[in-house]
Amino acid sequence: MAGQSGNITRQETVPNTAFPPPPVAGLFCSSTGNASCGDAERAHKFCEEFPLYRPVKPFDAMYSSVQRYDLCPSRSPEFCGNISVVDQGRWRGSTTNGNGDCLLTTNLPLYFSMKDSPFLTKTSKTIYFEVRLIDIRDGPATQSTDDSGFSVGFVAQPYPTWRFPGWERGSLGVFSDDGCRFVNDSWGGKSFTSKFTIGETVGLGMTFRLPMKAPSTPANEDEKVNVEVFFTRNRLGGDFDLYGALGLFGGVDFEVLFDPAVWLWTPQDRF
Repeated sequence: MAGQSGNITRQETVPNTAFPPPPVAGLFCSSTGNASCGDAERAHKFCEEFPLYRPVKPFDAMYSSVQRYDLCPSRSPEFCGNISVVDQGRWRGSTTNGNGDCLLTTNLPLYFSMKDSPFLTKTSKTIYFEVRLIDIRDGPATQSTDDSGFSVGFVAQPYPTWRFPGWERGSLGVFSDDGCRFVNDSWGGKSFTSKFTIGETVGLGMTFRLPMKAPSTPANEDEKVNVEVFFTRNRLGGDFDLYGALGLFGGVDFEVLFDPAVWLWTPQDRF
């Protein structure tokens, strides 16, 4: 699904965030569905008016909650449906048939720049969560399952609540309806994987590491951490605070999994 349709001026300047820049060669639009030009323009104005929050050092109790996966869902006003915390680190929810574009995020960042940055800890930091697609129902435009799905990703706040992760600055996302990935990209994204199917579990993670440099290289206050983004599918066995995010459109039944005890992926799979 693409972030807009029609012809509007694309933002040429992408604010400096923990995410890599938008892809150089991407798609102009999606082959499955596209958001309205009006929604895209409204989102661009929102981002111009409300810059990203500066990172803050969390209170100990707040940071401890994230480490225990004690996270609550924050629903956007556009979200119509049900969402519940069925266990610590595990949500289950559904949107109503025909629900328009909406956003679901964690109430707390999974990555605190002032606490987790490798420049402070001298070690790497990985954030990750999974989403299980239980069922897809009628979408907002065609009243068919082809017009429903989700985007799994991360966002820096504030973020427009009617836009999916990956479409605006300070965000990335991978879409279920066409498998495209978006990084600060309001257009058609970039081909990445295949369409998700009912019953699949997908995961998205980011690993932050110290930049590689020669020992004699002097310190640079503008230096950025290295960021690796990875995606998992049915696996068995920065600069800003980042929130787990799920963009939803149409009728979707889903689970969101933050607790490693219920992941299909295990950290050892990457090493």
